[in-house]
Amino acid sequence: MISQRLAAEIRRLSEIEGWRRNTIARHLGVHHSTVTRVLARQGLARPALAPRPSMLDPWVPFVRETFERYPRLAASVVYEMVKQRGYPDGPDHFRHRVAELGLRPRRASEAFFELRTLPGEQAQVDWAHFGTRSVVGGERRLYAFVLVLSYSRAFYVRFFYDARLPSFLTAHVEAFGFLGGCAKVLLYDNLKSVVLERQGSGVRFHPRFLEFADYYGFEPRPVAPRRGNEKGRVERAIRYLRTSFFPLRSTFDLDTLNREALTWCGERSIERPWPQDRRRTVEQAWLEERSHLLSLPSEPFPCHEWVEVIARRTPYVIFDTNRYSIPPERVGRSLTLAAEIDRLRLFDRQELIAEHTRCWDKGQVIEDPRHLKALRQTKRAARRHRDQHHLTRAVPQAEELLRALAARQQHLAGAVSRLTELLAEVGPRELGLAVAEALERQTPDPESLRLILDRRRYEQGLRPAVAVKLPDDPKIRDLVVTPHRLADYDLDDEEDETNDA
Repeated sequence: MISQRLAAEIRRLSEIEGWRRNTIARHLGVHHSTVTRVLARQGLARPALAPRPSMLDPWVPFVRETFERYPRLAASVVYEMVKQRGYPDGPDHFRHRVAELGLRPRRASEAFFELRTLPGEQAQVDWAHFGTRSVVGGERRLYAFVLVLSYSRAFYVRFFYDARLPSFLTAHVEAFGFLGGCAKVLLYDNLKSVVLERQGSGVRFHPRFLEFADYYGFEPRPVAPRRGNEKGRVERAIRYLRTSFFPLRSTFDLDTLNREALTWCGERSIERPWPQDRRRTVEQAWLEERSHLLSLPSEPFPCHEWVEVIARRTPYVIFDTNRYSIPPERVGRSLTLAAEIDRLRLFDRQELIAEHTRCWDKGQVIEDPRHLKALRQTKRAARRHRDQHHLTRAVPQAEELLRALAARQQHLAGAVSRLTELLAEVGPRELGLAVAEALERQTPDPESLRLILDRRRYEQGLRPAVAVKLPDDPKIRDLVVTPHRLADYDLDDEEDETNDA
């Protein structure tokens, strides 16, 4: 926006002094489009320029006819059509001339009624994409689930690393709990988690989602395709989320982001003025609406996804790029995996055989030590490879140390066993630092590592990490040994010297 004084000066220089528009823009330090806009508001239309000849001129009737028949056709498709008919120039010039000549008919502006709903009558739901985030082993897309109450404009936000059905249903359950109930009608885009197929007004809903909607008693209502105005309140909420919350978060983990988003929804976002009456806040309208929402069942809906999986030759199943362990006797059988947001459960028919915390990194191995204990006992050779894999996964520098030991023709099985013991005693961080120092000193040996670890603990004022296994006997376990006074040895030496004299 420019000041009224500057606009008056633009009009004076154009009407009274007769300056050209580019001259006005250059001397007043404004853009030429600003000068054109100011003069257009005064009814001083820009003089029409004589049409310039163009290489597109022979194809103009064909382009105009094509756009009249197919008004939504992409300009790139029409460009390929005229190029096949001999048009010699490039796509940029083609698009510029189409816009300049007005060959493509513009859709007429459409007016809409303002949507007004009753308290508790309607809510709007959508996903928003917030780019990608680095995780261990790769990247994952970051999505935000947003549910807005149409009357009060109070909304709930939660971020996920996927938009699958378990995340979708879990977010609904948490949103209902946060907002104090469920609206009678929920509006959606034509999401695959909601709509499997649509032909005109005929909609085939996802059966699992229909079961969910029936459990909470709301009516799912997909909006018409390409009619975003029908759920404009959730679109505005997403825009508000992008501008007022997300830019302030540059580095975060998912749990921290969700905690901050929940706090923001319950404090900052509901303090804004209520659009229908700016004398009130969204919080005041929300408190009025809560009594009109549908009450929630005593138990939440089970929000898991069933997936058929099979372990071929190793005791692991693959889900979402990660490998999860199973009992080795279940290898080669078709299993059922129940995937939730925070855990995975594996069933063999009706029997629960494994349960793991879900990992959102990529390419990781998640194990239950009990699953592989029997396998290691029966396969001695596999035990060494398994310990070596565990060692190098916890301390990547150990792989270089093992290569150095192999070059010196050292016994690797014993070295792996000793390094695994050290790993259990001091942890991956300390062992990694000791391995790096041993490699730098060119002493890649488990005993050298033990000396380095003892020295580091001594420098930190700690005792050496010695693992002592005592029998389970209270006489031995509770035995107290009183150390001998070293001064007695000095007295013995003095007596010996006296006797010699």
